[in-house]
Amino acid sequence: MMDINEILEYLPHRYPFLLVDRVLELEPNKRILALKNVTMNEPFFPGHFPHHPVMPGVLIVEAMAQAAALLSFKSMGVKPDENSVVYFAGIDNVRFKRPVVPGDQLLFDVEILQSKRNIYKYKGVARVGDQIATEAELMCALKTKP
Repeated sequence: MMDINEILEYLPHRYPFLLVDRVLELEPNKRILALKNVTMNEPFFPGHFPHHPVMPGVLIVEAMAQAAALLSFKSMGVKPDENSVVYFAGIDNVRFKRPVVPGDQLLFDVEILQSKRNIYKYKGVARVGDQIATEAELMCALKTKP
């Protein structure tokens, strides 16, 4: 549905903070299914943790938010420009149920729960295979820099 080149048109993030590799499904105003291939080359693994590499939970939540931003921009039918910024406005009910390690493929299933003007609320689930790794409710605000 979206390869990395199209993702780069919609997200301002770049290495090492671009955390979505591909979009598999996208239903505007409803949901997105995106993926991240987790490799041993990730810059956080040498320090988290050297003898037992685990993807930091905050980065899993960040990746969900990036998938949510893609969903929002595609739903609005606009590409962000250098003045567009998406901020976290809240993160609720986060649960980490399974560690994410090198070699895993994370699937992010994010749905829009509510949208009002430039504020969006989402429900996100990150899975590895059929196992839930992380769940969270995210609230994001789309802003235009002055």
